[in-house]
Amino acid sequence: MNINQLKYVLKIAECHSMREASSRLYISQPALSSSVHELEEELGFLLFERTNKGVALSKEGRDFVNFAKKAVGQYEILEDRFLTKKDERERFSVSTQHFTFAIEAFTSVIKKFDPQKFVFSIHETKTKAVLDDVRTSKSEVGIVSYSSANKALMKKLFREYGLLFTPLMQRETYIYVWKDHDLAGRKEISIEEMAPYPYVCFDQSVEGSLYLNEEAMADHVFEKMIKSDDRATSMEIITKLGGYSIGSGMLSRKDATLQGLSAIKLIEEDPLIIGYITRKRSTFSLYGKAYIEELLQYREIE
Repeated sequence: MNINQLKYVLKIAECHSMREASSRLYISQPALSSSVHELEEELGFLLFERTNKGVALSKEGRDFVNFAKKAVGQYEILEDRFLTKKDERERFSVSTQHFTFAIEAFTSVIKKFDPQKFVFSIHETKTKAVLDDVRTSKSEVGIVSYSSANKALMKKLFREYGLLFTPLMQRETYIYVWKDHDLAGRKEISIEEMAPYPYVCFDQSVEGSLYLNEEAMADHVFEKMIKSDDRATSMEIITKLGGYSIGSGMLSRKDATLQGLSAIKLIEEDPLIIGYITRKRSTFSLYGKAYIEELLQYREIE
């Protein structure tokens, strides 16, 4: 087993296609298939199940990928820190759920210091990935939230992962619809009134994902649901199908993708607690400290 094989497996899992993965990895499909087959022989089980629609992870493969992500992440951190010593570029990374204020704070840090050479990263990603990124030092700071449905689980994960959670704000629950939707302009609305319309949520795509949702109302049974893992795709679905999403009501006018949305207060209350996570006893970089200072400007919970 080697690091390239782990990267191959992760790319195939992402693409659900050997052909597409080989194209993105810039290696031939036979070479990719051979490498994965050798790994499967070594492991003693199949990582992928071949179907007429492509490939899908086996039960053992899903478990393997969870560990492979951590291993590859750690390798990239080692590579970044110790194999690029001559690289004088400043480095800083943040992982976040889908909150525009986290991005605005990130850009403010860059503007504040205006470094001449840098490689900064912001990962807008799934809840589990945010936790893993901070846990493995891929990111210094992570932005996450929880509601009543997953409060106990999130706090358990904070403890197990050795993370500190600092609350910033509590937000009530809102429905987002497109500005020309039949219900746009309403002051309040109930979740039952939204039943005829498709609910568009962010696809966490991990086991137990119901309780890792970043949206409120995670335990509600939606009759019509569309999962998406891309913000632009979600906006397109909401626009074309008259769908809706659930959020905190913070619609940044600086974000062009959100400018056409209308927020309506949800009668059923399921407030989100939003905050940032860091590793316990961690030492922050200059940029990490500055980023936290920017986040604290949004703080409403003492």
